[in-house]
Amino acid sequence: MSLYRYLPTPSDRMGLIWALLTAPGAIVLEYGPAGTTHYSVGSYGAMGLEPNQKIFTTHLGQEDVVMGDVSRLEEAIRELDQNYAPNVIFVVSSAVISVIGTDIAGVCSYMQQETKAKLIPVDTGGFKGDYTTGLRRGFGLVAETFCTQPAPEKKPCYNILGAAPNHYRVKSDLWEIKDLMQQAFGYQPHAVLGLSCEGEQLRTAGIASINLVMQAEALLAAQYLEKRYGTPYLYGAPYGYTGTMKWLEQIGKALSLPISPQLTAKLQKRRMQSAGYKMYAAMYAQKKNKPNAVLIGSYDQIVGFSAVMDEISLPVSLKICSHSLAEIRSSGLETDGILSPADEKEKIALLKGVKHSLVLGDDISLYLCADSCEKVTTAFPLVQHSQIAEHLPFMGIRGMDYLLESAERYYAARLS
Repeated sequence: MSLYRYLPTPSDRMGLIWALLTAPGAIVLEYGPAGTTHYSVGSYGAMGLEPNQKIFTTHLGQEDVVMGDVSRLEEAIRELDQNYAPNVIFVVSSAVISVIGTDIAGVCSYMQQETKAKLIPVDTGGFKGDYTTGLRRGFGLVAETFCTQPAPEKKPCYNILGAAPNHYRVKSDLWEIKDLMQQAFGYQPHAVLGLSCEGEQLRTAGIASINLVMQAEALLAAQYLEKRYGTPYLYGAPYGYTGTMKWLEQIGKALSLPISPQLTAKLQKRRMQSAGYKMYAAMYAQKKNKPNAVLIGSYDQIVGFSAVMDEISLPVSLKICSHSLAEIRSSGLETDGILSPADEKEKIALLKGVKHSLVLGDDISLYLCADSCEKVTTAFPLVQHSQIAEHLPFMGIRGMDYLLESAERYYAARLS
């Protein structure tokens, strides 16, 4: 690994564990050194994960590595099965185990005869990509493992896929999505793949009429559910008043349902009220420091916030993705204008050049931008504060309300 001044991009191992920790009735057992797991656990609380009695490590000594002794792993599996009675134990390899090539799949195969829990080996050591690769694989594994019951008929409900822990204020955005679906169609959620997973709902996920995919890393799970149950899915999120209306229209078309006239009227009123921000953008364009926005975060955040800025005619001068775009491009998704710096030095240089901008990003990126910027925390990692509120979304009507307040502060304080 290269040297970093701040924080490196999390590996696929980290993303995989984030996803697996949301699985109900499951335990993650990492076969590796205790220090590796201990370092990881420190960040989970800030992301809304509750790792207590859900993640364990075998500990690993030199003799285990040199001699290839797997007795610690065998004993750990027995102990967890007997003392915690989980439905599933995901046995995850650490970096050390991946390097020496221990056959954890083979161990799980013969240990399955001694355990009631289903053993699922997951060979990853942080060498197959960044956290988005791990999330994609993790959400796919959870869907294949838990979404198992036949679904003879569809019911008027929906699933939400990809409520990932690394999504800042994900519980608030979930709350907004559920409220919009209730107002628009009178639909209640069935299962959530990610934070707020519940076992019975996941097992019967096939009864939902549609799957709403919050981020690209859940597309693999959505495709699995479509193949297994024939459930259509919609990929995208409701950012901005206009984006929320388009999102609801797509869902209504898929369900053959009209949107509630009351909600349509509310969105139309909000869109008319926000038209004044386009006037601000035009008026301040004549100033020395021309108005502009800078976006830092995941691919889906950048796409969503770009739509918000387009709605109020605020030009986006810089878009920096916090992860690799390789799998995004391989999926055929649009990435024009989005940068993914090859190293931290390049990213720092870009951010230190940001002045007089409305900046949406993580705490470290905001710190690197000039004080002349209006800064809004919209992504992890957090350094200067904690994530507490569960009613402050960035999506939907309430999310756009908050972002417009940020834009107004920007115009009033930074460009006047």
